[in-house]
Amino acid sequence: MPELPEVETTRRGVAPWAEGRRVLSVEVREPRLRWPVPADLAQRLQGQEITAVERRAKYLLFHTTSGSLLVHLGMSGSLRVIRDDSPLLRHDHVQILLSSGDRLRYNDPRRFGCMLWLAPGECHPLLAGLGPEPLSEAFTGDLLYQRSRGRRGPVKPFLMDGRVVVGVGNIYANEALFLAGIRPDRPAGKIGLTRYQRLADEVKRVLTFAIGHGGTTLRDFVGGDGKPGYFAQQLSVYGRGGQPCTCCGKSLREVRLGQRSTVYCVACQR
Repeated sequence: MPELPEVETTRRGVAPWAEGRRVLSVEVREPRLRWPVPADLAQRLQGQEITAVERRAKYLLFHTTSGSLLVHLGMSGSLRVIRDDSPLLRHDHVQILLSSGDRLRYNDPRRFGCMLWLAPGECHPLLAGLGPEPLSEAFTGDLLYQRSRGRRGPVKPFLMDGRVVVGVGNIYANEALFLAGIRPDRPAGKIGLTRYQRLADEVKRVLTFAIGHGGTTLRDFVGGDGKPGYFAQQLSVYGRGGQPCTCCGKSLREVRLGQRSTVYCVACQR
């Protein structure tokens, strides 16, 4: 599933071509996504100027004066800028024609994504109760320490809890915990402040690095320009179970935590 760096990469790829442009038309070719595309979406968007493209957690928000388009890429979706009249692909479910002549095309083979509409000032239930953004000043080791007190569950699912901090998905939780030297199955409430401060720093570092490298190439993610990301070439542990640790050379262990693949080094992480 596209994680925060992939969604931010998409936002950065799409925003320069969408912001300040009017929507000339909206073609919904397949409304049956994870939730049905609103029947009046075209009516609401047509003629509106896109004032800003924002990301909140793993969601994209296309703001206009009359409301906002909420987009989630699901497990295999992509949102691309098409600068010519190339033919629509089989899984191009929604196309938005802009006043510049460019097109935004939402492609989603599995149809697990969504396109929903928010009225001005409305907070959708999908966005309610979310924690701080991991790259914001609000996300700190102190916050992780305070919210982890009394928790007996493993630290990795705790770090992936969107009510604690948004957007730290499976790939980057594996990587940040490795860089911080923390075993992913260690009880969250047993980790001290100093180690959480390092973990927060590593979360910021690995996400920033991944965004700079266009996200990962896992599954079939492509950015707004249709190009794949390259962070997968830099992964230290995720997807490398049984392979040598890049630090000590010992074999990486792979287990399941919270139904997710988890890889760590028994020597470097404690």
